[in-house]
Amino acid sequence: MSLTNIVRHIFVHRMHELERHQKEGEALQCEVLHRLLAQASNTEIGRKYAFSATKDYDTFVRNCPVNTYEELKEQIDRMRHGETNILWNGRVKWYAKSSGTTNDKSKFIPVSSDGLKNIHYKGGFDSVALYLRNNPQSRLFDGRALILGGSHAPNYNLPDSLVGDLSAILIENINPLANLVRIPKKKTALLEDFEVKRDRIAHEALHKNVTNISGVPSWMLSVLNRVMEISGKTHLEEVWPNLEVFFHGGVAFTPYRKQYEQLITSPKMHYMETYNASEGFFGLQDDPSDKAMLLMLDYDVFYEFQEMGTDNIVPLWGVEKDKNYAMIITTSCGLWRYMIGDTIRFTSTNPYKFVISGRTKSFINAFGEELIVDNAEQGLAYACQQTGAEVLEYTAAPVFMDANAKCRHQWLIEFSTPPADLQQFSDLLDRRLQELNSDYEAKRYKNITLQHLEIIPARKGLFNDWLKQRGKLGGQHKVPRLSNSREHIEQLLKLQS
Repeated sequence: MSLTNIVRHIFVHRMHELERHQKEGEALQCEVLHRLLAQASNTEIGRKYAFSATKDYDTFVRNCPVNTYEELKEQIDRMRHGETNILWNGRVKWYAKSSGTTNDKSKFIPVSSDGLKNIHYKGGFDSVALYLRNNPQSRLFDGRALILGGSHAPNYNLPDSLVGDLSAILIENINPLANLVRIPKKKTALLEDFEVKRDRIAHEALHKNVTNISGVPSWMLSVLNRVMEISGKTHLEEVWPNLEVFFHGGVAFTPYRKQYEQLITSPKMHYMETYNASEGFFGLQDDPSDKAMLLMLDYDVFYEFQEMGTDNIVPLWGVEKDKNYAMIITTSCGLWRYMIGDTIRFTSTNPYKFVISGRTKSFINAFGEELIVDNAEQGLAYACQQTGAEVLEYTAAPVFMDANAKCRHQWLIEFSTPPADLQQFSDLLDRRLQELNSDYEAKRYKNITLQHLEIIPARKGLFNDWLKQRGKLGGQHKVPRLSNSREHIEQLLKLQS
């Protein structure tokens, strides 16, 4: 008998619980808020903002301000030094290292035991539950799961306290039974040197019956390419004939989809997007035919949304479709009304489904054009479709006005398959961006202000070299797509020469 058929029954009860997401979104979120306030009422922040006397959302908003990392940094650093009951109950031992802020190279996001159980691991469980529901013929548990992870290090040398990639923290704390079905071995998974790790993972996984893979698309692709080099095969299903699904997240999948489809030609291959970040696990693609994700409403995460371009902040039941919102979260990891930095757009409110539209700080608005990552991804996908090109990595930044008030966007793109005609690709991208973004279109009008975009082809491996130079090769690190400054692109161009 298939092990998957036996294990499948474990997920049945959860599928019934998820049915509440269809029509009870507000009720689920109110339950989460009340639970979080009650649990944190005796913490330092709970006493400061009178959580024990807070009975509804309006009171919560009046008492507790919106926070960025800078506002919480002092408390988080005290927690990292071992102080207890600051932003969450007891001692928080784990901290996910995330990309930095204006003032710091890195952020350190608290990951409490409650957060691990009721946010991160719950998201992983639901990923499998929804996948099995959508694929009744699955043999997922009849083989191994290849799961990529980062690395961690001691936190201020405190006993049992770690700081590092979220994926490493999850691997370190996972139920030991999970190690029976996952590869690589823990020692390999937690290696810091990604190039050494990639080679070892490929060798460890080569002759295993891998049925599913999980990780960031860019880093997973690097590992899979190494597997192909070692095996000498043409397609991945020749190595792992029972491979059936890639659970992916961390970066947009669009630039990588075509490369995966060329690498894995099996018609039974599936792709499932997840929205998991250092700050929490927020969404899952519940319908394979719909790229939008279901917002997970009964984890230890309470959501608010700020409409982009305004000061208007609303709870879940106040959102509207087709508007861009910055996410604000309150979690059992001690993040209270915390601006995560991501922007989303709802495609449905019954149930609540969304797509990630970008980052609050990952956009170009140097000249009033308000170009967001969602525009960039769609524009590149269109240009690739029309020309047969494939984009591996990219970043874009403004070239500021010269003495004649002329300016443009400069794109640095590493192609895995370059277009036959770069100018045609550039024209297609520029035209599609105008169709997608009326502000960009207005600024491009007759080249009066914003000139035609410029594309500089990057040499092979440039972005990986840049990440390696910054100590960010592998794990959950990613290339910044759009920037209002030229800091990153200038570093890359210097490395290119």
